[in-house]
Amino acid sequence: MINNELIEKLLSLLQSKQYGAVKSLVQDMNEVDVAEAIEEIFEENEEPETLLRLFRLLPKETAAETFAYMHSDVQQKLVEMLSDTELGYILDDMYLDDYVDLVEEMPANVVKKLMQVSSPENRKLINEYLRYPEDSAGSLMTNEYVYLKPRLTVSQAFDVIRNTGIDKETIYTCYVISGEKQLEGVVTIRELLLADPNAKVGDIMNTNVIHAHTLDDREEVAKLFSKYDMISLPVVDNEERLVGIITVDDAVDVLQEENTEDFEKMAGMAPSEEEYLKTPIWKLAKNRIVWLVILMLSSMVTGAMLEHFEAAIPLLVSFIPMLMDTGGNSGTQASTMVIRGLALDEIEPRDAAKVWFKEIRVALLVSAGLALINFARIAIQYHDVAVAAIVSLTLIATVCIAKSLGCLLPMLAKKLKLDPALMATPILTTVTDAASILVYFTLTMNILGDRL
Repeated sequence: MINNELIEKLLSLLQSKQYGAVKSLVQDMNEVDVAEAIEEIFEENEEPETLLRLFRLLPKETAAETFAYMHSDVQQKLVEMLSDTELGYILDDMYLDDYVDLVEEMPANVVKKLMQVSSPENRKLINEYLRYPEDSAGSLMTNEYVYLKPRLTVSQAFDVIRNTGIDKETIYTCYVISGEKQLEGVVTIRELLLADPNAKVGDIMNTNVIHAHTLDDREEVAKLFSKYDMISLPVVDNEERLVGIITVDDAVDVLQEENTEDFEKMAGMAPSEEEYLKTPIWKLAKNRIVWLVILMLSSMVTGAMLEHFEAAIPLLVSFIPMLMDTGGNSGTQASTMVIRGLALDEIEPRDAAKVWFKEIRVALLVSAGLALINFARIAIQYHDVAVAAIVSLTLIATVCIAKSLGCLLPMLAKKLKLDPALMATPILTTVTDAASILVYFTLTMNILGDRL
């Protein structure tokens, strides 16, 4: 996080036109920090001229990478202000995956300008990459990778890396391809350094290559990085030809986006791709109101069930919030663990019976302890053993139902190719509340029927 002192110093230097000092200050900073500083200055000043002046002071070799790290609204403002020559230089120096992301996020009028200043080769590549579905591996990949031929010697391979690696996103992992660009193997810089200079690349390469296909789901692809400790992953087409690679930084971005989306769904909100402070109020309201309406309507059902019993035994009604809250909390505990397990591939839908058996035993132990505490409290405080028994038995049933639903609903969603997070708090709470009220009043009618 950029500190305020640095922002103030940059602003002061800009206002006093000490451009040499500004250039010296930013040239030693990381590109991510420079991008953040530029965004902070733009938000505080809202003067396009200041933004443009600061960006033009960046060293040419870091301008494109800094631009790639900026937020889309700052990028858009710069695209509109930069000359075609300046913009063309930046775009030609950007990695292709960042270039594609930029085109996807910009409005149509800005995209038109971007495509006009792009080189014919880049235009062709971007149009090709944009044809892949948004949630596919193809939409994440870049063509900036080092490839070698199996007949090359290790010494010749290093010559290729020196000549072509300057513009590549990563050179640590090199891909070995045939004449038809079919992926044959992979070799790392470490393996090349430790090998005999006269050895053939084809003799030392690893032929068991973990790879993805262009139409694979990007979240599943991102998980491969964690599973196999990879820094890049090759992507092939239907004919097993190498068409690009995905790097670990893009995989981390995907996992972060997916986790954010899951949190929003678990909280009963429609997912949003925008940052919180940059999201309009009306959009936040729209994303939240649907589930609030559903939960409100469901509470009307339980409210109608309460009307009859409230007049008969008011004491019974006072325990309902505790029962519903306990059920909701118990279900959330189970669903959180299961959703996490599904996300990390520790649990599969076929494990439903094992998971349920484990959770139901946990539920019995937990609910038994809660029931004993409540039975003793109600019996001592209200001197009504029958009500204490009803509340305690309902508590046991509620916790067992909640934990059963909490573990089974996400697994059912996974089986149906849905997002398990959909079955978290909103749906789980609604179903659990209705079930607990139903159990509560069924027991009440059977045990206290003569008092109603």
